[in-house]
Amino acid sequence: MHDLTSTVGIVAIAAGAVAVVALLVTVFLAFRLSRVRSEQRAVLGDRREDLVAHAASLRRQFEALHQYVEDVAGGLDQRMATAEQRLDGAIAYTSLVHYDAYGDMSGRQSMSMALLDSNRSGVVLSAILHREQARLYAKQVHAGRGELELSPEENEAVRLALQGGHDQQVAGGGRGQPRAGGVTSTGTA
Repeated sequence: MHDLTSTVGIVAIAAGAVAVVALLVTVFLAFRLSRVRSEQRAVLGDRREDLVAHAASLRRQFEALHQYVEDVAGGLDQRMATAEQRLDGAIAYTSLVHYDAYGDMSGRQSMSMALLDSNRSGVVLSAILHREQARLYAKQVHAGRGELELSPEENEAVRLALQGGHDQQVAGGGRGQPRAGGVTSTGTA
């Protein structure tokens, strides 16, 4: 038998030590690999793919989701533009002016109403009331100006609508006549 102090013995002891260290490292790495695989199963489930394939799959799915969101956002932008365009044609400015058209103290039953869109275009409706008759007039307004000549009360209705839409009562006067008195606010349209 050889002595452990000889060269062959020392090499044998060193080889055994290296083998024991290698065995311990292998056992440690096996446990570590087992833990990584259990964590991988928690992320991946029971699918047979590695993390790289899973990451690539997630990237493809994210890109598809991103494209879908971009398509939906584009559709929403288009719908919003259509809605805004439609709203531009809706009534945005209103006012109502009451007055006594004939100056006969009939209780300010006549009125002019302005209904304008965001382009300051629309219509002015005037109802002229007298004891024996009633008349209704409608005049187009484009960019804040009447197609036909507007009466002072109709102009007042357009002006008030564009300033914020307060209802007004105009004292005295009649259509096209100077008003005796002033304008008083009675509320909002």
